Amino acid sequence: MASNVNPTVRRRRLGQELRRLRELKGMTAEEVAERLLVSQSKISRLENGRRSISQRDVRDLCGVYEVEDQRVVDSLMEMARDSRQQGWWHAFGDIPYSVYIGLETDAESLRVYEPQVITGLLQTRSYAEALIQGALPETSATDIEKRVQVRMRRQERIAAEHNPLRLWVVLDEAALRRVVGDNHVMIEQLEHLGEMSQLPHVTVQVLPFGAGAHPGLNGQYAILEFADAADSSVVYLEGVTSDLYLEKAHDVQKYAVMYEHLRAQALSVEESRRFIADAAKDYAR
Repeated sequence: MASNVNPTVRRRRLGQELRRLRELKGMTAEEVAERLLVSQSKISRLENGRRSISQRDVRDLCGVYEVEDQRVVDSLMEMARDSRQQGWWHAFGDIPYSVYIGLETDAESLRVYEPQVITGLLQTRSYAEALIQGALPETSATDIEKRVQVRMRRQERIAAEHNPLRLWVVLDEAALRRVVGDNHVMIEQLEHLGEMSQLPHVTVQVLPFGAGAHPGLNGQYAILEFADAADSSVVYLEGVTSDLYLEKAHDVQKYAVMYEHLRAQALSVEESRRFIADAAKDYAR
C-alpha cells in the first residue's frame, strides 16, 4: 500500500462525495436503496464511511445519480479501490477501534478529555499493559500484547519530526489518582506525562476535584480535526461494544464549546505540570 493512502480517510471522502451527488439529484437514501434493491442502512453506511465501498457500488450509484462526466466516475472508482486497501493497523489483526485509528492517523490535531485514565497517546508501555489487563480481564496475554503494540505504534504521531499530531489533553484528577499497576508504574507514567507536556505540540491540563461539576461529567470524548478542508471534524465517543462518531457541524460545535469550558476550568499548563509532579512524589512516599 502506498504510504500516503489511508483507507479510512478515503472511505470518508468517498462517502461525502456520494452523499453530495445524491443530494444534488434530490433523492433520499431510501429512494436510492429501492432503485438498487439494497437496504437503506447500506446506503447510509456507504455515505458515512463506516463500510468499505466496492467499485461496483460506485458504478451503480453513479448510474442512479446519472453522473455523465467519466472523469468524476473514474476518480470515485479510484477512491473506492484505495479505500479497500489496508492501513498499518491491519497487520495486528482485528482491532475493535480500527476506524478511530485510521482517523487519528490522518488527523492534524486532537483534543481529548479523559476522566478516568491517562490518554492512550501519552501512556507508558507498563501503564498500558496494566490498564488493558485490568479493563479486559478475560483477554489473553497475546491479545493484550497486540493492543499494547498498536498503542505504542499510534504514539509515533506524537514523536514524528515532520508534521506531528497536535495534541491537547484535559485530564481529570481521577486519572492521576487511580492506581494502574502499582506505585512504580504510576511514578514512571506521571514522570513521562510531565516530560511529554513539555513538547511544543502537546498541551496537558489537569481538571482538579476542586473544580466541582463541569461539562465533562458525561464521560470521555475526543475531537479530531484534519488539514484537508474536505474532511469534516469528528467527535469520537468510545463505547464498550460499539463506538459513536459524530460529524454533523452542530454536534461537533457543541462538543467544541464543552471543551472550551473544560479548558477554562482546568489548571493552567504550568500549574498542571506542578500538580502532576506532586502527584508523582505522592506515589514515591
